[in-house]
Amino acid sequence: MKVQYLEIVTPDVDAVCTAYARLHGVSFSEPEAALGNARTASLSDGGVLGVRAPMHETEAPVVRPYILVDDIDAAVKAVQAAGGEIAHPPMEIPGHGLFSIFIQGGIHHGLWQL
Repeated sequence: MKVQYLEIVTPDVDAVCTAYARLHGVSFSEPEAALGNARTASLSDGGVLGVRAPMHETEAPVVRPYILVDDIDAAVKAVQAAGGEIAHPPMEIPGHGLFSIFIQGGIHHGLWQL
């Protein structure tokens, strides 16, 4: 199992990016529109950390890991069979892959297919 994308949604993007940069010595990009204006940093295992502001008033702060899968449709079916709720169906982010979000045990999780 590999975390392909670790998403942090926070109202204070600059403070979180500064803390991670100082703590881990990473550099963050300028906001990327395709990723909800997330500022991103590369992880040592090839994954990506993305920090962005909420996209609407009702979006709460969250830390959401997106697990890399080979077949996102099969993974969504497996999540549903295990009782998970699909919060966002599979969708393509051009140049980045496909993602989906599900809720299991009250926790947000993501799926990512390259």
